[in-house]
Amino acid sequence: MADTRAAREMAETGAARPAGSWRDPRLPVAERVADLLDRMTVEEKAAQLVGYWTVSARPGEEVAPLPDDFGEPPPLEEVMAAGLGQLTRVFGTAPVPPAEGAARLRELQARVAAGNRFGIPAIAHEECLTGFMAFSATVFPSPLAWGATFDPGLVEEMAAAIGGSMRRVGVHQGLAPVLDVTRDPRWGRTEETIGEDPYLVGLVGTAYVRGLERSGIVATLKHFAGYASSRAGRNHAPAALGPRELADVVLEPFVLALREGGARSVMQSYSDVDGIPAHADERLLTGLLRDELGFTGIVVSDYFGISFLDDWHGVAGSTGEAAALALRAGVDVELPTVRCYGAPLVEMVRSGAIPVEHLDRSVSRVLTLKYELGLLDGAAESAPPSESPDGSGGTAPYAESPDGEQPNDPLDFDPPGHRRLARRIAEQSVVLLANDGVLPLRADRIAVTGPLADEARAMLGCYSFPNHMTGRFPDMPLGVDIPTLAEALRAELPEAEIDLAAGHGVEVADDADIAAAVAAARRAEVCVLALGDRADLFGRGTSGEGCDAETLALPGRQAELADAVLATGTPTVVVMLSGRPYALGDIVDRAAAIVQAFFPGEEGGPAVAGVLSGRVEPSGRLPVSVPRGPGGQPTTYLHSRTGGPSRWSSIDPTPLFPFGHGLTWTRFSYEALEVDPSAPTDGTIRVTATVRNTGDRPGTEVVQLYLGDPVASVVRPVRWLAGWARVRLEPGAAARVAFTVHADRTGFTGADLRRVVEPGRIDVAVGASSADLPLNGSFTLTGPVRVLGTDRVLTVPVEVTPC
Repeated sequence: MADTRAAREMAETGAARPAGSWRDPRLPVAERVADLLDRMTVEEKAAQLVGYWTVSARPGEEVAPLPDDFGEPPPLEEVMAAGLGQLTRVFGTAPVPPAEGAARLRELQARVAAGNRFGIPAIAHEECLTGFMAFSATVFPSPLAWGATFDPGLVEEMAAAIGGSMRRVGVHQGLAPVLDVTRDPRWGRTEETIGEDPYLVGLVGTAYVRGLERSGIVATLKHFAGYASSRAGRNHAPAALGPRELADVVLEPFVLALREGGARSVMQSYSDVDGIPAHADERLLTGLLRDELGFTGIVVSDYFGISFLDDWHGVAGSTGEAAALALRAGVDVELPTVRCYGAPLVEMVRSGAIPVEHLDRSVSRVLTLKYELGLLDGAAESAPPSESPDGSGGTAPYAESPDGEQPNDPLDFDPPGHRRLARRIAEQSVVLLANDGVLPLRADRIAVTGPLADEARAMLGCYSFPNHMTGRFPDMPLGVDIPTLAEALRAELPEAEIDLAAGHGVEVADDADIAAAVAAARRAEVCVLALGDRADLFGRGTSGEGCDAETLALPGRQAELADAVLATGTPTVVVMLSGRPYALGDIVDRAAAIVQAFFPGEEGGPAVAGVLSGRVEPSGRLPVSVPRGPGGQPTTYLHSRTGGPSRWSSIDPTPLFPFGHGLTWTRFSYEALEVDPSAPTDGTIRVTATVRNTGDRPGTEVVQLYLGDPVASVVRPVRWLAGWARVRLEPGAAARVAFTVHADRTGFTGADLRRVVEPGRIDVAVGASSADLPLNGSFTLTGPVRVLGTDRVLTVPVEVTPC
């Protein structure tokens, strides 16, 4: 028994580090892990499976959902005596200056390594969805903004920059990206999703994974799986999913990110699907994730998710039973802090209620990752960042700034190169929804009104540090420069007279705010009306985790404000700064223009102002549909024929602005569609079309390819996105866009729950959005029904050739 060997070694060596092949870097990792595992006690093994939150939240200051009976964790010295798996958010829990945070992490790691007899340090993890979630770090645009760019390469560049900052100060793992597909935009965490199409989510999310992983940071895919499909868009509610929707929509981005991105960690969902919580779902976490998809990394619990098997889901009667369920299912690490996987797990193993094989399985995975990160080969004793090229003393590569420059100060979390990159992404993500010609702005007197007109936090999502921490530190400064929309417009249009009537609060509770906005609009030639969300947590905002919406009506009295301003007759540009799409049907016919920006980050103000002035070419496209009315939801463009409008229902779910929509300063035409007539069910089809700039200004078109399966063995969507290309053209110029579509990309989960490609006709459509498709054709797949394996083709290569 390992305990017997461990006792003998402790008696023989005392305080000395045990010798053995586990310390020999020349040996294969698997051999080293096996030797180390054999020398560990049950307590030492369990210690590798827990995190520790050095500063935990107090009641009323929640930064994560908490168990009902949550108390303070035991002291770190007590926990780390047997070792420690992870350190939780040393930078991301309080406003710590970079140098102080780096010193604190080094000190904690030294204590952890010195506190256990093997000298094993912890994996340090942080949130990094919109940048390194630390005080004074660059706040990049939100994931919905990534989706709006339709530019995976740009997102990969951003992720590499984020990872570089984290790795330089000794962080090892990032809890991003979110690969949940938008299903109901009432859900508060819609702002964290990339969009409503699984292929868009998969390609953009995979690019983020590649960028983070190549910087040396372990990417964590979340939330596996079905979190965004919760009933009524309520956080943590059960997910209403059938097996085909789960396979064909929800899981597809994870499959792509695992195979093409190389993610080394997965975090599961809080929700239950058909009565099975993800944290206890062995079929999901072991049968699918590991046995079928071949994942070999670590599975980490969402914060307190194992405890919730007892507290919320009611499938366990104690923390020990919760530990047994989660460990058997395949949850390797309990985050954020020790609870179920501490003493309760040890007791269950010693009593025989948990097989030691389950414990060893997870510990082996954790130790393997620690070996990969260099944590068992001296990286624990890290030098200060200025003395180590990556800031950790480890072997991870040094990540350059986005412009290729090495940062002068490795502890500058918001260097100029990062801000320039944040600006590029923000500019490329802004979507021009409608424009009657008022844009670009040419007026001399401009009113800037609305609750978000002069609010810096309106640019940020809930997983940005400034907004995430407001509940705990209400007086905390932003930490980075975030120009408001009004400030950015003054800088963008220095010759114009800017009349600001911003109001107070996103809910527009004060009649005086409406009166002031109306008065300012009447004095102006053009009015800019800023509406949308204020992101926060658990009901403290209108968007964000736990900030779900009953309908997609504008928050508070914003619709009343808009109605009053539009009634003045002054041409009004509505700017939406939000974390979800809102119903704009009552506004669209009266507004002169509508601009959508999904929490565009610290450079979002200048990006939006640049679009309004005409300096920036609008090239963003909608990653989610914008509804006409607040009801009749949820729906996305991925619906079957019976899911669309019909004379058999009084509700018309047709969106006001469809998925993929976005205007530019110019016009484009489509012509010369060519489609190969047929291919076998294991062959490829080439689809080509010409796009031409028919306007008088340069512009970028996002050429989109959609497929449809008119007759299949199960109900299929009317169409689905199969590929796209961003094409920038000068006036009068044209380009030929060629898509190579493998038959696998027509596959789906059949009646017997196997993924198949069926012979028959496949419809093809090419155009500017899911509803603007001027080119239509078809091809035929021939031969037998083909069952797909895990090696199926996941992507559609695209080539763009100038004509």
